[in-house]
Amino acid sequence: MTPTDQATLSVRSTADLLAAVPFLLGFHPADSVVVIALRANRIVFVARGDLPDFLTAPPPSAGGAGEAAARGPGETAARGPGETAARGPGETAGGPGEAAAQLAAVVARQGVETVTIVGYGPPARVTPVIDAVTGALGRFGLPVLDALRVTGDRYWSYVCADPGCCPPEGTRFDASASQFAAAATFAGQVALPDRETLVRQVSPVDGPAREAMRQATRRAESRLQKLLDRAAPADPRGRRALRRAGRSAVRIAMLRHRTGGRLTDDELAWLSLLLVHLPTRDEAWQRTGGEDWQLALWTDVLRRSEPDLVAAPATLLCFAAWRAGQGALASVAVERALEAQPDYSLALLLAETLRAGIPPSTLDGWDAPDRSRQEVLRAR
Repeated sequence: MTPTDQATLSVRSTADLLAAVPFLLGFHPADSVVVIALRANRIVFVARGDLPDFLTAPPPSAGGAGEAAARGPGETAARGPGETAARGPGETAGGPGEAAAQLAAVVARQGVETVTIVGYGPPARVTPVIDAVTGALGRFGLPVLDALRVTGDRYWSYVCADPGCCPPEGTRFDASASQFAAAATFAGQVALPDRETLVRQVSPVDGPAREAMRQATRRAESRLQKLLDRAAPADPRGRRALRRAGRSAVRIAMLRHRTGGRLTDDELAWLSLLLVHLPTRDEAWQRTGGEDWQLALWTDVLRRSEPDLVAAPATLLCFAAWRAGQGALASVAVERALEAQPDYSLALLLAETLRAGIPPSTLDGWDAPDRSRQEVLRAR
């Protein structure tokens, strides 16, 4: 489903809200803080950070891409918007205060009116983060409707002091048994067991499939060398030949997936080699939105490409997921890109886009030939 056709579902209680969070993120959070932001009583943005990012200061090499995405005004759905982490690639966290300020800034730039905070984990870890995030949001003038801690199958409110509705032993709930969860599942929404399950969905193929792709890539390399050897004298470096081949490979791939098909090993290996050529990568980027078949295409290319060729397809999957409002998928995809090539400029741009919480609607209706997508995103 895309952001324009996701089902609108109602949240009528705290239990409903907690049942909604896994569908909003796409997976069940753990050891996390989640900020749910509203405008006109509609959820328009969801941000998530890992508790360790707030409570520790890991070395720069541990830094991961932030995760964030947002819906357009007035949209509420049971999946996405996504998530946000407190830091970007290579950044360190300076304790709850600094991390909370970064998270609050991302939420505030969405133009929301109120927020609810949910912390997942034991009180010793959750409470200082809830306090820090509440204070940081207050400095942006954002009222906190409620702040909750979820530990096991119970939740506690940091705002409500009435033991009649918020008992000191916590309130038991079963998110899987809620009417919201049933309605979201019926509407086709998915909440994976955890973030690692999402990571595995974009992990490299192995076994016979990997060996088949190694052989296909070797054949593609020979094919590419022949293409360059046959380049016309007027095209000494074969740039025009590469551009033509890349445009053709991208169009074939998109037509195949748009019509429900899948690339052969040789076709995919050929495309993965050509995507190293930036004009081919940009051709694919300009044709990529957030449709389901595009997510399937770039996921397949990412998983089957050889390890040294994954930066481009991983970045294209990140962009497609961001456009679809699937911030968590966008984040794991850009992590794959930067693991493969830490200085890949488009991946760095999209990682910053996610970390800053720039909404996918930024590119809605974009048709200015004098401005590239890079320029539009950097301007934000």
